[in-house]
Amino acid sequence: MTKIFNDPAEFAEEALAGFCDVHSDLVRQVSGGAVRRYRPAQPKVAVLAGGGSGHYPAFSGLIGTGLADGAVVGNIFTSPSAQQAYSVAKAAESGAGVVFTYGNYAGDVMNFGMASERLAAEGIAVENVLVTDDIASAPPSETEKRRGIAGDFTVFKVLGAAAERGDSLAEVVRLGRKANRRTRTIGSAFAGCTFPGAEAPLFSLPDGQMGLGLGIHGEPGLHDTGLPSAKELGQELVGRLLAETPESAGERIAVILNGLGATKHEELFVLWGTVAPLLRAEGYTLVMPEVGELVTSLDMAGVSLTVTWLDEELEPLWVAPAETPAYRRGNAARETGGAAVEGTSDGGASAADFDATEASRGYAATCVAAIEAARTALHEAEERLGRMDAIAGDGDHGRGMVRGVDAASAAASAALEQGAGAGDVLAAAGDAWADKAGGTSGVLWGAGLRAWGESLGNAEVPGPRELAAGVAAFANRIVQLGKAETGDKTMVDALLPFTAAFSRLVAEGTGQAAAWEEAAQAAAGAAQATAALLPLKGRARPLAEKSLGTPDPGATSLAMIFAVIGPHVTGAAVPPGPSVREPVGAQQQ
Repeated sequence: MTKIFNDPAEFAEEALAGFCDVHSDLVRQVSGGAVRRYRPAQPKVAVLAGGGSGHYPAFSGLIGTGLADGAVVGNIFTSPSAQQAYSVAKAAESGAGVVFTYGNYAGDVMNFGMASERLAAEGIAVENVLVTDDIASAPPSETEKRRGIAGDFTVFKVLGAAAERGDSLAEVVRLGRKANRRTRTIGSAFAGCTFPGAEAPLFSLPDGQMGLGLGIHGEPGLHDTGLPSAKELGQELVGRLLAETPESAGERIAVILNGLGATKHEELFVLWGTVAPLLRAEGYTLVMPEVGELVTSLDMAGVSLTVTWLDEELEPLWVAPAETPAYRRGNAARETGGAAVEGTSDGGASAADFDATEASRGYAATCVAAIEAARTALHEAEERLGRMDAIAGDGDHGRGMVRGVDAASAAASAALEQGAGAGDVLAAAGDAWADKAGGTSGVLWGAGLRAWGESLGNAEVPGPRELAAGVAAFANRIVQLGKAETGDKTMVDALLPFTAAFSRLVAEGTGQAAAWEEAAQAAAGAAQATAALLPLKGRARPLAEKSLGTPDPGATSLAMIFAVIGPHVTGAAVPPGPSVREPVGAQQQ
């Protein structure tokens, strides 16, 4: 259990700040993460690893010569936002392009993709290399659906070494993707991890059991089985990996036996005593193997075994020198000199001069009140939503929603005080939600609120049809971005029934307050009905069977939010003035 913390909501930020202070000779903190202390003397490809916190030494611990140029750091087990990725890229880019590299998770794909679009629009060459090494998360015929776990390290190492020797962006990317195609990982969990401030781990296993096919975000294994001896476990892991040997694979392999956070090195060495002889008996030469903690999951007890089949291109990159705060190999030349840059680049713009009618500013106050109502409800439901998410996911949904709505509430109130109309208030709330929450839900809620605000505008108080159009814009943007459909067991399963019901009732002449209430009931029923569905999207997909009987947390939180904001956005409630807003975090006290 994680015992050292102040405010659990600030754990990731405080950990990053402490890390950057300890290793200030190698790294410097910037908005959204950290980068190398010194910029390169000549332009080189910037390799930027990224993802949620809780995996140390991945990702920030791998910044340095021969490895990453920077790390984009999200909250615990939560994708960093597009703004964070953009900011780190701007701080690290030196003229030869940027490559983002990360595990194949929906939130990461969305946020790094959006940041890439923004960088490309500014003329910066940018590519993305996704890691898909986890053989337990999808069959060989669907490797593009596999998630990235400890194989992250191998791919990062290859990318970093190629960039360090001066390869072009296209060549760095080609080699990184080749390393990914030749990398396989299988893991096993013995006990779940616990978030800072949480009273219980994300999942538990009966005595004498282990979960085979774990994830690195606190997800349980895909299959629970009896806890074997070290010899039996080694045979199981090696057998499953070698069953997926790539075509034309050679006899030289890179091997990582990785601890997930609470498994002692001595235990790993015992397991290595089985793993290494089995691999050698199959005719393999083990090239500079690694045994230790490289990609962890807070305090999770578990192990993973990674094999990368090397060739004449990949082996020199795997054995190349590197020096980072958490990983050293060979004699890498430490970067020094006068090229240190202390400033940060977050790409932020100055506050806008808002142009809005008095009527829209009046309605903007109701929007702020609606977000406050959502904020109160989410704080009250945070723990429950987290427990629901932990059944088949990473347990961060409640915390992520709270972070998002807190940021949205503060941004909306600030925009209102500066004279914004309703459209700009919702857009500001959406941008802040996406930036601070990160993850899949963060980017979807953020993009949806911005689309709603753009539909609403800053001139008129919406009538029933305008309100229906705003809801439709919200839904359309989320569906477009997330690519989910009804039945995939996501927030869309509650969102689309709400949108359809509200639009139909408005078209039939029902008053907007009554229409909203009936549509909210439809959304709540649809959210509850997701308990019978198997997830086809997101982190819960590999653990689909475990999620049966539990409603989708994203659909549940959406239905809850739409229920509490209805009286405000429809005018059924008189909005309080901005002065009654509680400080952010008040609900946690």
